[in-house]
Amino acid sequence: MTETLDRIQSWPVDNAAGALLTPASINTSGDTSRVFELASVTKLLAAYGFLVAIEEGVFELDSPAGPAGATVRHLLAHASGVGFSNPEPERPVGERRLYSSAGFDILADYVATEAGMSFADYLSEAVFQPLGMESARLLGSAGHGAQASVADLVKFAAEVLDPRLISPETLGEATTVQFPDLAGIVPGYGRFNPCSWGLGFEIKGEKNPHWTGSHQPPATVGHFGQSGTFLWLDLAASCAGIVLTDRAFGEWAKPRWGDFNDDLWASATR
Repeated sequence: MTETLDRIQSWPVDNAAGALLTPASINTSGDTSRVFELASVTKLLAAYGFLVAIEEGVFELDSPAGPAGATVRHLLAHASGVGFSNPEPERPVGERRLYSSAGFDILADYVATEAGMSFADYLSEAVFQPLGMESARLLGSAGHGAQASVADLVKFAAEVLDPRLISPETLGEATTVQFPDLAGIVPGYGRFNPCSWGLGFEIKGEKNPHWTGSHQPPATVGHFGQSGTFLWLDLAASCAGIVLTDRAFGEWAKPRWGDFNDDLWASATR
């Protein structure tokens, strides 16, 4: 496991750190205390905060939110018609899966209004502090503005694998495909039909090529970020892979990530 994980140290980046969680161990590589920009891996953390808000009664999955006809569920599943950075709708609700950070910011504003505090503070109190994620911060958009270390994300991944902050039923809903017939684009990888997504969690489904490995199960969930970061989880096998780097996602990453994640997952499940 460690040998596979240590391959990240040969990648063309200045700094890389990673971890592999299995039922028996946590293996790491690099400086796990170093804080990295998460980019869209932020969406996993924000989504968990929104799920806590649902269980606390701030809103419900089917509460109206965003464009007319859209709900919290639509926004979390990128099905509201809101574009990447503009809160105005670009498509009718439920017509296509438009990958959107603006949708997460709409939800963040909703929580802030209802809870009487900024979403950054809510997320810290609801997720970061209870999990002991000491360096995790939301400094900007709820869709892509967080910073954290691998050590922080190990604690988050352990929570998702064995949820304590939310119920297993809520997590099950979040990691189940929502609006299953929608086509959409995974940035950097192209258009897929269908483009499987849960509530904040991308679901691998039958996407290929993909940032997760081609041999990883269709039920694999997670997210990658344009800052050269990713976090995936195989809930059935109780394992998770985390890698943070400081080089923007691009052509250097695509030839490496799929094979690497296949090998990492195989080492965790053999």
